Amino acid sequence: MKSIVVFCGSSEGANAVYASNAYELGETFAKKNIQLVYGGAKIGIMGKVAEGALTNGGKVIGVIPEFLTLKEVFHEGLTELIVTQNMQERKLKMHDLSDGIIMLPGGFGTLEEFFEMLTWSQLGLHQYPIGILNTNGFYDPLINMMQQMVTEGFVKNDHLNTILVDTNIENLLEKMEQYHPLPTPKWIKKEQL
Repeated sequence: MKSIVVFCGSSEGANAVYASNAYELGETFAKKNIQLVYGGAKIGIMGKVAEGALTNGGKVIGVIPEFLTLKEVFHEGLTELIVTQNMQERKLKMHDLSDGIIMLPGGFGTLEEFFEMLTWSQLGLHQYPIGILNTNGFYDPLINMMQQMVTEGFVKNDHLNTILVDTNIENLLEKMEQYHPLPTPKWIKKEQL
């Protein structure tokens, strides 16, 4: 993987471990020469992951919708800042610039971005590895909920197993490097990809 999009919070959360782990992820990207693609903000753990990469010589592309630049939350020291018209265009651009996805702790927006990319994978619209860096067990309840979706017949176990989860950055990246996507569903035509 040469470029990974990271979805994460615009807050730092209630525990300092979230910010420090985000910084460490950015630092690891820089050391492994992995380009960071993220939401472009200078605040929250979004800012920390960018800081971790930039401080250690990494390349960071921020993608931010225009209305958020008006609130002056964008990071001014990035390798590149791309301004989109809206949130939908932002997600598509982030997807196009990456070949892997990692979710860190965050709120509703983080979950929305993650689940849209996960749905695209389920539909065969991309074949990127999708990882959750489960810092401090933050996503344990969500993982349990997704397992309940399988148990109740709303999600196939094969699709659940495409989500790579770890609490350790190096282990998660290793799982992502080893990832083999599911075959594209028969009912999806190749030209739609």
